[in-house]
Amino acid sequence: MLLSFPNWIIHLSSALEWGVAAALIFHYGKITGRHDIRLFGLAMLPHWSGSFFVLGYHISGDSIPLLLDMSELINLFGSTALLLATLNLLKSTKKSSTTGSMAALAAIMIAGKPQSWLGADIFDAILQLSSVVYITFLVLLVLLYRRDRTIFSALTVAGFWFLLIFISVTIFCMYLATQVRGYPTLSHDDLLHGAAESLLSISNLMIAIGAHRKIKEYRREQLRCAQ
Repeated sequence: MLLSFPNWIIHLSSALEWGVAAALIFHYGKITGRHDIRLFGLAMLPHWSGSFFVLGYHISGDSIPLLLDMSELINLFGSTALLLATLNLLKSTKKSSTTGSMAALAAIMIAGKPQSWLGADIFDAILQLSSVVYITFLVLLVLLYRRDRTIFSALTVAGFWFLLIFISVTIFCMYLATQVRGYPTLSHDDLLHGAAESLLSISNLMIAIGAHRKIKEYRREQLRCAQ
């Protein structure tokens, strides 16, 4: 395996944090009686399952490209699920529902990308489409937060946006690892790989802590009303 023990801890913690965040958001929807919030929590599960394919890819020593391709396909489905769940939440807000002016945004081109079983062109297309869908989700998430701040905390919204920093830094680290430091892939450069992955852990932790704060805030409000 290419990853060191500390790097494995970072990868496992980031996967765990996303799963905890999904469970907390689902729980918040349950205690508030909001079916649409529960659906959002469930919509986070595809991304969570995709992380296990990435872990499997690293366990294989990055020798089974199909696992990485599967993770990207699942992440595309996950980003679409988050987008649809956010649109569903927007429809339930008090203001009129959005009629969608969703502009297509610039696709992310990855330098030094890993080998793909599907082929580089298909791999790039999946990444680009997934990026556009996810960024569209982020824009609508901000609109949702501005309309109804009882659904998500600012920290949760910021956590979803922080993922873009993780992606940007990962791309830069890929370039440094492959073009400057001479490694075949980012996974071979344990230091840069761990540094980039730690940002994903921070992003997921922000989402989870924000959801936990929202639950505590709701319970305090219920307790106040009961007194």
